Formats: sequence, structure tokens, C-alpha cells
Amino acid sequence: MMGSQGKVEGDRLSIPNTLNASMLIKARYQQSNGPDSPIPGTNTNGGQWQVPEEFSLFFGGRIAENVGFFFEGNTATSTLLSGFKLPAAFNTAGLTWSVIPYLTDTLGASYGFEQSSTGAVRNVRWAEHRKEISAQQYIGTDTAATGVAFVAQNDIGYINFSRWAPALMARPGAAQVLSSSYLRIAATPTVVVPTMGDWAMHIGAQFWGGSNYAPVPLSTGVLATVDTRAFAIDFQGFGKLGGKEMGVYATWARSPGGAAAQPNILNVGSTTAGVADPTQYRVNDRKAWTIGFDYSVIPHTLHLGAAYRRAYTGGAANIPATPAGPAVLPIVGVNPSDNAFTLTGVYNFAQNIELHLNQSFYSGSLYDAAQPYGNQLTTLMLEAAW
Repeated sequence: MMGSQGKVEGDRLSIPNTLNASMLIKARYQQSNGPDSPIPGTNTNGGQWQVPEEFSLFFGGRIAENVGFFFEGNTATSTLLSGFKLPAAFNTAGLTWSVIPYLTDTLGASYGFEQSSTGAVRNVRWAEHRKEISAQQYIGTDTAATGVAFVAQNDIGYINFSRWAPALMARPGAAQVLSSSYLRIAATPTVVVPTMGDWAMHIGAQFWGGSNYAPVPLSTGVLATVDTRAFAIDFQGFGKLGGKEMGVYATWARSPGGAAAQPNILNVGSTTAGVADPTQYRVNDRKAWTIGFDYSVIPHTLHLGAAYRRAYTGGAANIPATPAGPAVLPIVGVNPSDNAFTLTGVYNFAQNIELHLNQSFYSGSLYDAAQPYGNQLTTLMLEAAW
């Protein structure tokens, strides 16, 4: 799509005469109620400033008649490249057909193509506390991913089938083959609700399958054989209640347990940097369901919402042996509940500047014992894009 931009054209060449660029910054303050750290700010207990939590640079646009690109670089990390897509799209028989090579450091196989705000893909969610309002994000579908998405889409829905590998940039020493599969099927009808008018719906399911090789983060060049299995269903509806905009969301997801010989990379622990670590496998299913809503108290200015999560952790993750002692083995058959109630608020200073406030309260058998970060989390965040 070109809009009103001019073009540079020649023999088999048609590109914009403008390089489209944008920036986004997220600055957060988070506070949990676990035991204070001896040095303030080293974790969220007692309060922690994260400025910036994200500071991303985006480029995108057309590079040929039916081909475009999208680049994301997070300048707040040691590796600039965070995400990339190279979509080629064609219209025929009332459908848009797309082939989309992609790679991402943390957004998972669903990054190739997604239209919902349920957290089906990590970077598109209706509230900041992503694991508290999205079952897909809770179970752990937000891995590194490199793949190719094949998409058919029209006004009533879309299908996305991808072949992918659980690594940023598939190559020897990371993940050599795109042997994992991902399937997204979604319907996007508009439904007339009596007394409430038109509601735009998104109803879908996600399937992750197959097996692959995943890097072991703390061991250079070491690959582990892993499963890539999970399943999710989700729903969202956008419409009006009392003349004001409202969003309703529901999700359910499950990632099966794994074993030492073949962990499920979508059900493992992670390093302190948030990288999925196949050596920290869980042996029980990790699963969750969520329901939530968002309501425009002041249209286009103030939105308030709430969400509830019912979840099961999958049990303790295996912790690899260290020089300090032996491994801590997973607890077979123990799968504590991990529930959350979250309140949300978003105030728009302008269309592209928002102040977010999220407050989560946690309960369930997991919290029968004191947890390192307590049972509450508060997030205050300023988000701006230009």
C-alpha cells in the first residue's frame, strides 16, 4: 500500500521515495510485595525503575510491486535486531494470499501473521500484564522464532500456516531446520447484537506442533532436541455498551509437559534474561484460561478494565546442576494453581502517548508457600510512539 507517497520507478523497480521510520518507548515502574532486596532496585520487590523497558526503532514499506518489509530493532538490548518480516502478497479470487518470511527474538511463531489483541502474539495485547490477561502468554508461546508463514485472508477470516524453528535466525549452532509447524485459524465476522449494535468479532484457534532443535542459552553451540507443542483458543469482541466502546476477551491455552530426553520448548523455564531454556523442562501440562474486558469511560481518553486468570503452572521446572550443587529435579505430579485478578487503566494524553496502570493480585496453591516476588504486582508505564 503506497498511499500518497511518491515512488522511485525504473525497469522492474518500484519503491517509495520516502523511508518510513518510527520509534516507540516504554518506561515502567514496577513494584511487587516480596522480600526487599539488600540493594534497592535490583528486582521489583520494593520498587524498580525500568527506563527504558523498551526503546524500539521501526522501518517499513514497499520494496517491490507486491513485496514489503518490516524491521524492528530494540535499542535497549545488546542485540539490535528484534524482528523482521518480508511479506509478499497477491489478491485473487476474493482472497489475499501472502508468503511471509519472518524472524523474532521473543514474539513466537505467531509473529508471522496475527490480527487479534488477545495476546495470541506477545506484542499485540490489550493490557501490559501479558501473562495475567492472556493464556497464550502464560503458558510460554513467546519464544524466539524463525519461519515462513503462508496466509490466506479476507473479510470473514484468515488461515496462517507456518513452518518455523525456535531460534532467532535459523543457522548452524542455533536451529538448522524449519521442522516445527504452526497453524492459526480465525473467523472475523461482524455480528449485530440486539440493543448494542454491530460487534466486530475475532474467534480462533492456534496449534503448535512438531519437534525441532533449540539452543541451550548458557552453553555456546549446544542444541537440545525439543518438542514444539501447544494449543489455544481465543475470542475477542469490539462494540459499544451504553454508547461507549468496549472490548471483551477470553483465552484458553495448554502446553504439554516434556521430559529430559525431549523437553517441550513451549513449557520450560527461562534464564534471567527471559530466554527459554530447554534444560529447565516441566513434566506436567501448563495451562490457563482468562477472561477480561476494557471499557472507554471517556471515549478515546480513559479506558478501565479487569481480567481474571485461572492457571496451573506445570510444576517446578528442572534446574540444571551448578558448581554450587546438584540439579533440583522436577516434582512429578505436583501442578499448583496460579490465579490472578488484574485491574487495568489507560489514559491517553494524545493518540500516541499513553499512561498505563496495572494492578495484579495472585492466589492459588502456589502461594501457600511464600513466593520470591510475593502475591501482588503494580505497574505504572508511560508509552509513546512517533
